[in-house]
Amino acid sequence: MSGTERERLHTSVLVAPAKERRRLRKQRRQAAARLQAEQRAAEKATAKEKAEADRAERRSTTYLPAAGEAVPAALRTPGRFRLPRHQDTSATLAGAYPFVAEGGLGSDGVFVGQDLYSGGSFVYDPWVLYARGIITAPNVVLAGIVGSGKSSLAKSLYTRSLPFGRRVYVPGDPKGEHTAVAEAVGGRAIVLGHGLNTRLNPLDEGHRPGGLTDEQWTTTVASRRRDLIGALAETVLARGLTPLEHTAIDLALTTTVRENDVPILPMVVDHILNPTDDTDGRLAEDGRLVGHALRRLVAGDLQGLFDGPSTVAFDPSLPMISLDLSRVTENSTLISVLMTCSSAWMESALLDPNGGQRWVIYDEAWRLMSHPALLKRMDAQWRLARHYGIANMLIFHKLTDLDNVGDQGSAMRALASSLLANAETRIIYRQESDQLGVTASTLALTGTEQKLLPGLGTGQGLWRIKDRSFVCQHQLHPAELEAFDTGLRMTGNPQSSQILTPDSSDDADRGLL
Repeated sequence: MSGTERERLHTSVLVAPAKERRRLRKQRRQAAARLQAEQRAAEKATAKEKAEADRAERRSTTYLPAAGEAVPAALRTPGRFRLPRHQDTSATLAGAYPFVAEGGLGSDGVFVGQDLYSGGSFVYDPWVLYARGIITAPNVVLAGIVGSGKSSLAKSLYTRSLPFGRRVYVPGDPKGEHTAVAEAVGGRAIVLGHGLNTRLNPLDEGHRPGGLTDEQWTTTVASRRRDLIGALAETVLARGLTPLEHTAIDLALTTTVRENDVPILPMVVDHILNPTDDTDGRLAEDGRLVGHALRRLVAGDLQGLFDGPSTVAFDPSLPMISLDLSRVTENSTLISVLMTCSSAWMESALLDPNGGQRWVIYDEAWRLMSHPALLKRMDAQWRLARHYGIANMLIFHKLTDLDNVGDQGSAMRALASSLLANAETRIIYRQESDQLGVTASTLALTGTEQKLLPGLGTGQGLWRIKDRSFVCQHQLHPAELEAFDTGLRMTGNPQSSQILTPDSSDDADRGLL
């Protein structure tokens, strides 16, 4: 029975004689009617008491008059207070509503600069954000035109991470920008170039992680060496390898490792061109093109760099190690091969899960991405970043650099795009107007974010961290500015680079509201 229905009393005779006298039947009916009357009387009494209580409550309640009370309580009124709508610019409303700015990423991590919208400090640390669940991939993509300040940002990010126990590795520095920084922080810059005594053996075993048996370690090293030689051959030949060429490389590498304690590239090339167990000459013919392609590394453009045992050892205790490739003659394919060999030598020492948290900086990364075999190696390294505690940073000028990677819709273009997908931190510095469409579509920027890019000043960047956006002014200490400024030779005065405290008076009108 619902709460609105009236309660009713029903009576019934459960046990009665077969032949009931008229007098008794009359008495029974009278008793039932009496019970129903008593119930109705009780209900009326209850309703009357409730009505009297409600009437007393209404008499004791004081209501405001419809026109409102008199002074001094004139604003008190029983109706809703209404004001006409007001429209204004975001700059004006920002002063009226100062708390609508983004709250930031917290105070744990590395100080970067000033958030131009909230005016507070902007702090970033990929490992801290990963531990807090804000990001799931610690990799970073940094893009900006020449002179926008992206190199200074990269250097300050990794150098300010050093006091937190992180280490920095630069597998290939084509312009030598990181050499002075490595020496300033107590690290080491390994300079490679023609006429120098420095040699690196990309076939070094590298650091052996704990927990691997001898058989597992031998298999791991052999696989890494095989992949490296195959990638180098594909890069020089500008095509994929045939099954016969893969067999020639595998047999030559196996023979070289069996006969020598420290295998080097010239030995592998010699066994490819002159295999020992080739009675009919077919194996030599199968690997002839691969052998001559790899011979370029030991007797051609790169002679003297990777054709002998390593003259330097990888010291994991140093805070920073950089491989300076600025002494090598400028050539697109040559530089790409050089960066692959140098990064392979360093990566063999980096693949240690117990090595701690490390930055790996890929500067001028478009050179590696333009070659499919090298792009595949980079993609594999990025996918294992979380397992090894590594945060990769990919630095290039503009998003159209990806146009050099295969054709539109090809597997290589998709692989290059996956690098962006595996980097949940995207930092975009100033871009030219003709790059806005590509940048916005590639990084899924909003219309407001797209309009920000051409007007960003030096050291100002749009930070896209997963689904959150910030505009940050990078700030440098004068000592950092002097060490990081790549335009010092042009200006002759490090103070001419306006990366210090910004004048944000013009930035308030570019809010993300």
